[in-house]
This record gives sequence, structure tokens and C-alpha cells, in this order.
Amino acid sequence: MRLLDGRSMAAEIGRYVIDEAERLMVAGHTPTLAVVLPGTDPAARSYTHIIERTAGKVGVRCEARQPAGGPAALLDLVDALAADPLVDGIIVQTPLPAGLSSREVGEHIPVEKDVDGMNPASLGRLALGLPGFAPATAAAVVEILTRAAIPMAGVRVCVIGRGPVVGKPVSLLLLAEDATVTICHSRTADLVTVAHEADIIVAATGRPGLVGAGFVRPGATVVDVGTAVTAAGQVGDVDVAAIAPVAGALTPVPGGVGPVTTMLLLRNTVRAAERR
Repeated sequence: MRLLDGRSMAAEIGRYVIDEAERLMVAGHTPTLAVVLPGTDPAARSYTHIIERTAGKVGVRCEARQPAGGPAALLDLVDALAADPLVDGIIVQTPLPAGLSSREVGEHIPVEKDVDGMNPASLGRLALGLPGFAPATAAAVVEILTRAAIPMAGVRVCVIGRGPVVGKPVSLLLLAEDATVTICHSRTADLVTVAHEADIIVAATGRPGLVGAGFVRPGATVVDVGTAVTAAGQVGDVDVAAIAPVAGALTPVPGGVGPVTTMLLLRNTVRAAERR
């Protein structure tokens, strides 16, 4: 089974980001990403540190900002960042304060600064094939398949998960690559059989070990987007030991989709700066 190394792919993307960031700085502007941290969630703080560290390596300024209060303060902060000409990209970490939805927050992020596709308008633009930024995790799936030279045109893809951050946008991105996409979820009848018919499986449920040997046809590619922390450490949606004898390729967890997602956020920030 071939392991699709997201870290090496992220490094390749990073070289492009470095070159473009340097070009922008020579022109007098440092590409800047603002990361809004609504609370004290450890996972959100950890991921923010990863973004900051990666940004520092590729020449992107990363500013972590925390609102001074509840939902109203968070929206005020996003509005201020939206109006700041020095800020090129904005992302808002979850979980959000009680009573505030991702849709409400996303609507305050201008599409041109929405580098993680949180604004509902960004998803609409994706559906219509218009310019804009897709959620970085969904885009990372297609980026990995492309860089691994795994064909998407004409093949059958099973996306397990229908959420707005991965499942729906990755389905649209795969359709744009001429794949034949089936979206599955918790109410899909006979999920194992549906998945077994696919050439590519994208698992994005957050349910550790959901995808086992029966899901995977011989030689199929499995992209594991799920992440969960267990007693054994960080794991994905895939039972690796079970599918290893049959799968053709797999993204590991950690070290697969995650590093590419982070680098795409920074690439999107650079591209947002260029467009502005």
C-alpha cells in the first residue's frame, strides 16, 4: 500500500508560497493572515500555533487575535479585520461561542479574504464554478490526489460525510475534476457496499476506525480526513491495519491531509494578497 505523504507535498507547496511572499514583500506588502480564536479550546490553540509556526517558515505574517467578549465582540473583531487593508486573509477557529453559528460568522468575512471558505457565498461560488476560496481541508483532498497523480476524471468516488467544511465542498471540487461522486452519511443504506464500489474513498466523519476492510475494493485510494484523539494517539476514520492488504494508497493520520490543509491556507493568503 502506498502512503501519500502530506508533509512532503506541503513542503512543495511551501516553496511556491515562499517565492510569492517574497515577491509581494519586495513590492512593499507582507501577506498577512488573521486567525481569530473565540475561546480557550486546546485543539484550536494547538492548531493556531501550527499555523503560526508554518507561516513563519514561508514568509506569511500570522496574527492570532482573541475577542474581548462574547458573540458581539467576536463579530466586531471580524468586521475590524475585514476593514483592515493590511489583512489579506481571515479564518475563525471553532468552537464558536454559544448562540453563534458558522454561517453568521462567515457572513462577516469578505469573500476576497475568506481563505478557508467559511462565508456561505464562498460555497455558492464553488458550486457555480466562480472564482473564490474553497474550505482548505476539502481543497487539500484534491491537491493530494493531483500531486499523487491519482486520476479523478471518470472514476467513482465515495465521500463519507456531508458536512459544510469537508463533505459538501470536496464533492463539488471532485465534480469539477469530472469524477462521479456519491455522497454518503449516517442514513446511507448499506454503506459498506456503496463504498466498496468506489475507486476513491474520502472519509470525513470523525469516527475512528469506521472504514474497514469491507469498505475498500482492491487497489482503491483512501483519503482519511478524520481526526480524533484516543488513548493510542491521533487517529483517523480508517482502520489502517484492516485496509492495508487491499488499498492501493492511503493518506496517513497524522501527516496526510493536515499539513497540506495548513499550507493551502497560507497559499490562499498569498493569492488573496495578489488579487487585492
